[in-house]
Amino acid sequence: MTKIAFFNIRPGEKESLQDKMGEIEADFFETPINSKNLPEKKDYEIISILGLSKIDEDVLKALPNLKLITTRSTGFDQIDLEASEKSGVLVSNVPTYGEETVAEYTIALLLALSRKIPQAINKVKQEKTFHSQGLTGFDLIGKTLGVIGTGHIGTHVIKIAKGFGMKIAAFDAYPNQNLAQDLGFEYTSLENLLNNSDVITLHVPLLPSTNHLINLDNINLIKKGTVIVNTSRGEVLQTEALIKALEEGILSGAALDVIENEKALRVSKKQEFFPQLNKLLEMDNVLISPHNAYNTEEAKEKIQQTTIDNIKSFLNGNPINLVKPK
Repeated sequence: MTKIAFFNIRPGEKESLQDKMGEIEADFFETPINSKNLPEKKDYEIISILGLSKIDEDVLKALPNLKLITTRSTGFDQIDLEASEKSGVLVSNVPTYGEETVAEYTIALLLALSRKIPQAINKVKQEKTFHSQGLTGFDLIGKTLGVIGTGHIGTHVIKIAKGFGMKIAAFDAYPNQNLAQDLGFEYTSLENLLNNSDVITLHVPLLPSTNHLINLDNINLIKKGTVIVNTSRGEVLQTEALIKALEEGILSGAALDVIENEKALRVSKKQEFFPQLNKLLEMDNVLISPHNAYNTEEAKEKIQQTTIDNIKSFLNGNPINLVKPK
């Protein structure tokens, strides 16, 4: 019998996964797996993980029988793909589960930012007043939305934004001209996008080429007064550059569902791991949520089902949703 283990199991997830697996048996761990936190058993052939795990050469060496890593996420930056390939280990992910889910949350953050909705609610609750002084926002209609990354999520953001009457400028390392024609937008350079967008939204995976894609070298290219939304990965947006742009008025606001070093913060539950977070939290024009964009019942159901499909397809000799190093 194939030996399988699930790591980073969340409350209620074990029962749901077991139900979907049927007669397939597996071990379940609430903790992540990494080089400093290895399971007692070393003969697992399939492991399923989440973002807090870290699969590197040390983990691969410690699990000599490993044949498949399936991450219950779209992102796979927690896995060393090159080392996995060298070890003969396949990697699968959940390529689509919440493109609509994350896109809706992205627009929700934008609306909260543009219309100062959290501040409006807090004014009524905390000040016990019912006036709108200091809460003037801006309309989305007619504004230019700069979409960085036009994959599944970016595409749905564009569709929703066009419903608000927004103009679209897009940047992607691999432009999809058919998509651009179908949805009625144009691709441009990153520099032009930063120069001309009223709102910038990030939807790229975390790769060496996208780490600090927005940084101290190009943050000054952003049009003064722009707002930025990040629901991709925290490391795509350099925090030092973000703070600089906010302090200097280059950016008039930011809405973040992800932050740099959030894995360390989630493990420690202490903000000392990321002192710059305190500075962002003190800014009235910054909204931060705890990597919550994916979090709907429908999305979680699809994540689990796709993960089980990945495992069953592998066991049947027909692996699906494979990820390979670029």
